[in-house]
Amino acid sequence: MSLMERKTAEKKNKILNSALIVLAEKGYHGTTMEDIANHLLMTKGSLYYYFKGKQDLVFQSQIRILHQSMENVKAVNQEDLTIEEKLKRVIIKHIDYSLTEKAGFLLMINPAEIFSKEQLTEIYRLREAYAACYDKLIAAGVEAGFFDVEHIPVARNVLLGAMNWVTQWYSPEGALSKTAFAQLVTDYTIRIVKK
Repeated sequence: MSLMERKTAEKKNKILNSALIVLAEKGYHGTTMEDIANHLLMTKGSLYYYFKGKQDLVFQSQIRILHQSMENVKAVNQEDLTIEEKLKRVIIKHIDYSLTEKAGFLLMINPAEIFSKEQLTEIYRLREAYAACYDKLIAAGVEAGFFDVEHIPVARNVLLGAMNWVTQWYSPEGALSKTAFAQLVTDYTIRIVKK
């Protein structure tokens, strides 16, 4: 990647991060490109240099989140851990990432309300690839005798549902730090698959 490409990618990431803050405050339908540009102290025209519009900006943020989520699983899979430890670590990473990128994760709740058919196809393809990472871990855990799961897709969806829902009810002002909270939720959710 050339220096210019790196600078463009960094700028796009900065815009995405800032846009998600505005979107979290005002919601998708209540946010305009002008709001995002104002928050970044940019002109709207400069914003359109990087993104076709609000829908494209949000779509690219979702793609970024899904790719990073899969990279997180890949990194854990390369560690020398038991299957149970790997699944625990993947759950912790997912919870931590979802709370760090809360605004982006909240936009994932109803993608059909925001995206075109082509965009939805890509988002669902990446979601399925991410779900498959969990299916492989759970299947390996069943085979190794760590987990007792009859229907892997159902178990995986229960895990992911619980993990994704933390964005709705975790509060940084609560009694638990984000790290302690992620560990506690992991301890509870891992029971879904454990023998």
